[in-house]
Amino acid sequence: MFVRVVRFTDTNRERIESLLTRVREAGGPPPGVKAKSIQILLDESRGTAVVLQNFESAEDMESAAKVFDAMEPGETPGTRASVDSCEQMLELSAS
Repeated sequence: MFVRVVRFTDTNRERIESLLTRVREAGGPPPGVKAKSIQILLDESRGTAVVLQNFESAEDMESAAKVFDAMEPGETPGTRASVDSCEQMLELSAS
């Protein structure tokens, strides 16, 4: 599993809700994004958000990165502060 971790600043609940509405209306992520799952985390008190995009392969993650990188700033949850492209090494969950 591969995970693209994107941190945003200058965000708020309204921007996140607007993004969620667009995603729901589109029926999911943009064309060309083969994400297995996407999580959006909001720290409203700090005005930050973290988006976790999970992919089957590094190739899927790389092609999705091109789609996300081409987005206009108004289509994102805030100002992109950092992007990490990671290979997931461990996942633990409670039984």
